[in-house]
Amino acid sequence: MLVCTFFGHRECYGLDKERLEQTIEALIGQGVKTFYVGNQGQFDAAVAAVLRKLQQKYPEIHYAVVLAYLPIKRQETSSFDHEIFPEGIEVGPPKFAIQRRNRWMLARAEYVVCFVQREFGGAHQFLQAAKRLGKRVINLG
Repeated sequence: MLVCTFFGHRECYGLDKERLEQTIEALIGQGVKTFYVGNQGQFDAAVAAVLRKLQQKYPEIHYAVVLAYLPIKRQETSSFDHEIFPEGIEVGPPKFAIQRRNRWMLARAEYVVCFVQREFGGAHQFLQAAKRLGKRVINLG
């Protein structure tokens, strides 16, 4: 089963949400059925909204939020199919939890959709890692 994950800046000024939706829909057409998304910023929120919408049209797809931290207080309802807290994420300093979570997602994905506009920061770091690992990368930034 093909998997796609997402990396982007916390703030994503200029994100074309229609293009994001078209990109994800094209990936579904290419056989991607599983999507992993974080929950740290605007790009993640935009991706989750698109996936929620597309799941109505394509009920065969599954998406999940991959947590970097265990939630302190559980929300009443979740907008995701389910949440994943990968084993081992809790090991080590909390300030590196997002990097450990991102490495977990990257290791499981064949496709990576990014919104990267600058050449520094975590999103850029994982865009470069995806390229080095030979992942199919689409940068919407």
